Amino acid sequence: MRFVVVSFAFFPHTIRPFFEGIVHTMSELALLGGPKGKTKPFPAWPVFDDRERKAINDVLESRAWWREPGTRTETFEREFAAAHGAKHGIAITNGTHAIEVVMAALGIGMGDEVIVPDSTFVATASAVLFAGAMPVMVDITRDTQCIDPALVEAAITPRTKAIIAVHMGGHPADLDRLGEIARANNLTLVEDCAHAHGSEWRGTRVGNFGIAGTFSFQQSKLMTAGEGGVIITNDDDFELKARSAHDCGRLPGEWFYAHFSYGSNYRLSEWQGAILSAQLTRLDEQTAHRHKNARLLDEMLADVPGITPQALDDRCTRNGHYAYIFHYDKNEFAGASTKRFIEAMTAEGVGNQAAYPPVHALAVFQNGAYRKRLCGDQAKDEHPFLEAEYPETARSAWECYWIPQTNLLGDEADIEEIVTVIKKIQANAGDLV
Repeated sequence: MRFVVVSFAFFPHTIRPFFEGIVHTMSELALLGGPKGKTKPFPAWPVFDDRERKAINDVLESRAWWREPGTRTETFEREFAAAHGAKHGIAITNGTHAIEVVMAALGIGMGDEVIVPDSTFVATASAVLFAGAMPVMVDITRDTQCIDPALVEAAITPRTKAIIAVHMGGHPADLDRLGEIARANNLTLVEDCAHAHGSEWRGTRVGNFGIAGTFSFQQSKLMTAGEGGVIITNDDDFELKARSAHDCGRLPGEWFYAHFSYGSNYRLSEWQGAILSAQLTRLDEQTAHRHKNARLLDEMLADVPGITPQALDDRCTRNGHYAYIFHYDKNEFAGASTKRFIEAMTAEGVGNQAAYPPVHALAVFQNGAYRKRLCGDQAKDEHPFLEAEYPETARSAWECYWIPQTNLLGDEADIEEIVTVIKKIQANAGDLV
């Protein structure tokens, strides 16, 4: 804190007594008028260059803007699957639709249950509702903030058909234990990899441990075409069902107006396929860079009381890092709330990627609107998960800070400035209370 003594020696005699000797304080914090701690701009996002420009122009001049006569989206499917060590790729309109297509291909429907983490984007649960099934939320682990396998096992009922594991912030869920649980109970494991392009578990890319992995290419994701998604799988039978579901119930090689099962139009355009092929050329380099910078942050934040980074499981051999997540303990920051800490960080120039609120607490579940997607007894039953306690999800939602992935694309000076900002806020935390 900086103290500024204001002298009024030259003020008129009648005014001087009211002001003389008054001490005004000005905080060092940018939020309260001090200088910004982060002066060097982070890299801009999305990243693009002549690769994207050429890709767009090639599609434009080809006049094949739709995937059916085009080749670029089909090419991207193969490239992305190969980059993740998978046999098949199916490009989809977005990440939400990717999970919906997986549910359709698995035959998930009325009366079924799918176990999902309570800490995730709503789409993980809403895609289950779209199928007419019940998403059953369970809490997460404190260390990695991914779905808790012990609670998954406890939530299994005769209605349970699948488990959706979300790789939070890019860190894989415990795929060893979840795989064991799925096999022992004849359940299907699905990986929601929206945060985890290029992440690895025991040296294998995520998306290969269950029946399928779904990815998102929305603007903030690790590679983007503004919107878009993809499903990867190694199962030939599942791939055929998913491809049919994403293309109006058609089957490859059959007449265009032959429709063999339920499906809708989830096809990705040639524009997006072309851009994503260009984006994919940077993924490995960017992933390695984010992982390296995140480990540097781990090291530099180790001596900052009250800051606890998301753990890195030894089996996670590479973390794509959609975000760098850490827990904030207000007791080490003069009692300043998480909200005030976020405001202070943002003012200093280190942006925040908002954490997800608990899914079970969202209005769609608490007001009963979700029941309109269910039928029979399931629509009328009591659903205990609505009133359950989710302490780790609550901790993750309201006490954590997410540094966006774009910040991790900076250099070592950017990482040092992030740490300097946090230490600055801690030194002046009393001003936030």
